[in-house]
Amino acid sequence: MGWLSRTLSSSIGKKTVMAVSGAGLALFVLVHALGNSFAYQGRAALLDYAGHLHSLGPLVTVFELLLAAAFLIHIGTGLLLFLENRAARPCRYEMHRCRSANPLAARTMPYTGLLILALLLVHLLRFRLAPPPLPLPDLLRATLREPAMALFYLAGVAALALHTSHGLWSLWQSLGLDHPKLTPWLKGGAWGFSLAVAVLLGLLPLLVLLNPDFLR
Repeated sequence: MGWLSRTLSSSIGKKTVMAVSGAGLALFVLVHALGNSFAYQGRAALLDYAGHLHSLGPLVTVFELLLAAAFLIHIGTGLLLFLENRAARPCRYEMHRCRSANPLAARTMPYTGLLILALLLVHLLRFRLAPPPLPLPDLLRATLREPAMALFYLAGVAALALHTSHGLWSLWQSLGLDHPKLTPWLKGGAWGFSLAVAVLLGLLPLLVLLNPDFLR
C-alpha cells in the first residue's frame, strides 16, 4: 500500500485519483441517465429496463460495491484537496479559479458535491434500500409527484450539472490536455455532457408534476 500513500501525499497524485474516480462516476451518471430515459418511451419500456437490470442478479451487487468505493474515494480525495486549497489561499486558489471553465462551478464544488450526496442518499432510500412494493413507474410517480421532493430532485440535478461541468474540465487538465486549440472543444464537451445529463434526469420530475398520465 506504499504506492497509495505516496500518491495521496502529493497534490498531483490526489488530482489524478480525483480525475480517475470522477471519470468513472461521470460514466455511471451517463448510463443511469440513459437508463432513466426509457421512462420517456412509456411505462412498458421502463418496466422492461427494470426487469433487465434485475435479471443481472449478483452482477448488480458487484457493480454497486465498485460504485460505492469510487464515491468514497472521490469524496475523501476531494475533501483533502479542498482543505489544501483553503490552506493555500489566496494565491493558488485564485489562480486555479481563474483557469476554470466556469468560475461559479469551481467555487461551489464542495457544496454541489454535498447536495449530490444528499440526492444520492435519498435516491437509495427511496428506490434501492427500502422501496415500497410498487412497480418502478408507480414508485417514480409516488416519489416525484410530491412537489417538495420534485424540487429537491431538480436542485440536485442542477448541482450535478455544475459539478460535472467543472469536474470534466479538471479531468482534461489533469490529463495534460489544456491547450489553446483544444480548450474551446473541451469546455464545450464538458458543458454538453452536463447539460445532456441534466435534461435527461430533470425532465422526469417535471413530467410527473405536469402530466397526470405520465407512466400510467
